[in-house]
Amino acid sequence: MSDREMKPDKEFKPFIPAEKNLPEFTPLSVILGILLAVLFGGANAYLGLRVGMTVSASIPAAVLSMGIIRVLLHRDSVLENNIVQTIGSAGESVAGGAIFTMPVLFLWASEWGTETPSLVEISIIAAVGGILGILFMVPLRKALIVQEHGVLPYPEGQACAEVLLAGETGGEKAGLVFKGLGFAALYKFVTDGLKLFPSEVHYEIPAYRGSGIGADVLPALVGVGYICGAKVSSYLFAGGATAWFVLMPLIVLFGGDTVCFPADISVTALYEKAGSMGIWTNFIKYIGAGALVAGGVISLIKALPLIGRTFRDALKDFGKKGAAGTNLRTDRDIPLPVIVVSVVVLAVVIWLVPAVPVNLLSAFLIVIFGFFFATVASRMVGVIGTSNSPVSGMTIAALLATSLIMKATGQTGREGMVAALAVGAVICVVTAISGDTSQDLKTGYIVGATPFWQQIGEIIGVVASSVAIGAILYLLNAAWGFDSTELPAPQAALMKMIVEGVMGGDLPWNMVLIGVFIGIVVEILGIPVLPFAVGLYLPIHMSMPIMVGGVVRLLVEKRKKSKSERKEMADRGILYCSGLIAGEGIVGILLALAVFIPKNGYANLSEFLGSLVSGTPINSNLGGIVFFALLLAMLWKSTLLRKKK
Repeated sequence: MSDREMKPDKEFKPFIPAEKNLPEFTPLSVILGILLAVLFGGANAYLGLRVGMTVSASIPAAVLSMGIIRVLLHRDSVLENNIVQTIGSAGESVAGGAIFTMPVLFLWASEWGTETPSLVEISIIAAVGGILGILFMVPLRKALIVQEHGVLPYPEGQACAEVLLAGETGGEKAGLVFKGLGFAALYKFVTDGLKLFPSEVHYEIPAYRGSGIGADVLPALVGVGYICGAKVSSYLFAGGATAWFVLMPLIVLFGGDTVCFPADISVTALYEKAGSMGIWTNFIKYIGAGALVAGGVISLIKALPLIGRTFRDALKDFGKKGAAGTNLRTDRDIPLPVIVVSVVVLAVVIWLVPAVPVNLLSAFLIVIFGFFFATVASRMVGVIGTSNSPVSGMTIAALLATSLIMKATGQTGREGMVAALAVGAVICVVTAISGDTSQDLKTGYIVGATPFWQQIGEIIGVVASSVAIGAILYLLNAAWGFDSTELPAPQAALMKMIVEGVMGGDLPWNMVLIGVFIGIVVEILGIPVLPFAVGLYLPIHMSMPIMVGGVVRLLVEKRKKSKSERKEMADRGILYCSGLIAGEGIVGILLALAVFIPKNGYANLSEFLGSLVSGTPINSNLGGIVFFALLLAMLWKSTLLRKKK
């Protein structure tokens, strides 16, 4: 049903009436929320840098909140739980906005031999973008959340509210998240810490020159596939299969002794030297980048009617006092004068931060541009959900526009590229956090929360996670480096390619255009372009385990049980997989830290850990496959329902 066909629910009553006051914004809820914001922010930063995707943290945060507050501490306030998940989910959105763009600043510093932006500058860019996204959403709350309740579903927001209101099952659900977290942490430590078996398996296919097959046998990727489901996972895998079983064999077949830019040797010599990975590295990522650009632009064009309606409704609401004239707890927002003053102050901060080399006028243009994308994102997630919101597509559009403006006004070279990227980073975080804020305010509207305290909680979560994300980016870059095997940072590499291509004009445009037209053909066939393009861009080692996770979800949903039981089993798997993602992310960050801890006789603690089981019989592709099968068996077991006594 479309949003036009649905009708507003004017008779809605929240679970907790406005006249009733329960513990809400308490020291416990703030501290626990900050811890979850840092936890899920760090885990999503690591995940996003590996596969270019993040997952929603709202429901896992709500479940963990209920498990700790309700079950362990025996406190009974759904509003307190709601504040925890509001603060906790902010970390995931800040991470999503940061990892799409900011690693480019580190890559350029390495290439140019210049200093990387300071931790303070990185944290300020993330915090400014996040706070702007929240402030821009506040005036839209009545138009999008209240007046269109029953029209805009906000799927994650409603699902999170259902979890919060199902308090009697919170302990078991929290246990599933912790179980997944513990198993993934142990698994990640064994494979990438002790190096007992390889975390990536790969096989060349000599009979089909140019192709190869493999998988990263890691918990987070399986978890992503399960959460996304079989359909979205199949789109990702279709993109990977197109690259590895169609395009790469064609390049080897017809390339021969020809030297094709950007490679500096012939295709045949490249294949003999580096195998299928050499072909992918030199050619496919540019084709995939073109497909991603096409997907971003197409998604933006398709959203134009939605954008127009959102702006119209928002402008109408600015002239109304609405319910703000009442003293009801559930109608309180951050006052509009405070919002205006805060936005002006943040614009000045953007102007003053050295990492964003723009003048004051350009800083206010960033604010105006950011409000546009915040409005779009807030409305779009109400229809399609946060997980499906094309944040990267909107960031691509913003980067293209700012790069062209910088070049047209004579701000080119390194300074122009850094300025365009920094502007894109702010807008990317604005877009990500405004969508998350919308979902959280929807949850609060259903349970009867105080919007003012939710908005303050979002700001706290943004500030805390911004500091943490800045430190995590520095740590991961120093340990492995971005655009590496461990951290390919696909979205950031794409943003770098776009800015450099616009400013310098030295991209292999033929390959980029091949990707653009592949994306257009895929759209004509009715297949969502963005997930297909992500699969095309990433190595098949990423999309393969994601596809396996989607297949497990499909098998769970096809079991011959009642509809309610199948849904409950699928939901159990989602909670367990949220733990898998968090557990791998946490240990991934700890292993990065181990690179800097000295150990007598070894370069560092990481090298020492890897030496403990060196030369073991299972340190082979077969060992990786066996342990991957164990991972899948544990996931399947976690979905099974307990027998009622």
